[in-house]
Parts: sequence; structure tokens; C-alpha cells
Amino acid sequence: MLPDKTIQLSEAGKKKAVLIIRKHRLWEVFLTEKLKYNWGEVHELAEQLEHIQSEDMIDRLEAYLGHPAFDPHGDPIPDKNGNIKIKTSIPLSTAIKGKTYTVINLADTSDSFLDYLGKLSIKPGTRIKLTEHNEYDNSSTIQVQQKVIQLSEKAAKNILVQ
Repeated sequence: MLPDKTIQLSEAGKKKAVLIIRKHRLWEVFLTEKLKYNWGEVHELAEQLEHIQSEDMIDRLEAYLGHPAFDPHGDPIPDKNGNIKIKTSIPLSTAIKGKTYTVINLADTSDSFLDYLGKLSIKPGTRIKLTEHNEYDNSSTIQVQQKVIQLSEKAAKNILVQ
């Protein structure tokens, strides 16, 4: 532990941590895509499955899933060597009115936020047109498919788009 009470991982520790993240995110993809779990249900299950030690099994899981680059929440999945593809994104709250964006990631992955977005049919990959920023309360009006939706400032800050 460092004097400021933080912990610094060794290079070996960093590599091990990234590989655990890889397994966790691959399991989240498997659970949502193949076993049809709701995206808000998979985190706890993936935490249990991420501790499986077989590298061969994880390689086969990745191949079976078609080598996904991102988990259901839009987080990048590290490759076998620990490399991570990063997509640049901005919060919807700072996006330009009148433009159409794609949801890339979510800054908040709490169960309540995922449930809220699920009811609105918003997830990574969803196309959103920002139609208005409201000065009074910093809320945003968006169009998703044919629906017009009002989002709070908090929600718009936690939806990352490109």
C-alpha cells in the first residue's frame, strides 16, 4: 500500500486483472446472448464464472460468441493478450442538438439505470437523435426510432454516444 492508501499493482498483477475482466465480460455476453438473461442480471453471475481457470475454455467461449469486442453494457473486452479497443465517446448531455448518435457505452451500470434504459429500448448500438437540450433543467429530448423521450440531466450524462 502506498502512503496515500492506494494500491499499485505489479505488471503481473495488472495482466491478471485484465484477464479477469476479459473473462467477466465474455461471460456477460454469453449470459445475455445465449441464455437470454436480462443485461441487469448478468453481473453477479459473471463474477462467479470469471474465476474459472481454464484458458482453453475462455478461448472456446470467445470463438463461440464470434469474438465480441464489447460486452452488453458497451465496455470493451480485452483480447487474449490484454489489449483493449477503446471507442471514443461523449456524454449525451454534451452532444450537439439535431445530430444522430449511436450509444457506445453506459457510465452507470446500476440495476435501476439498466432497468430504466431497458424500458426505453436504449442500449449500446441504439441510434439516438438529440432533438433538444432544455436550459431550465439541463434535460434532453431524444428520438429513438419513432418515440420521443425526455431524459433527465443525470440520465443523459450516463449515456455515452459517438
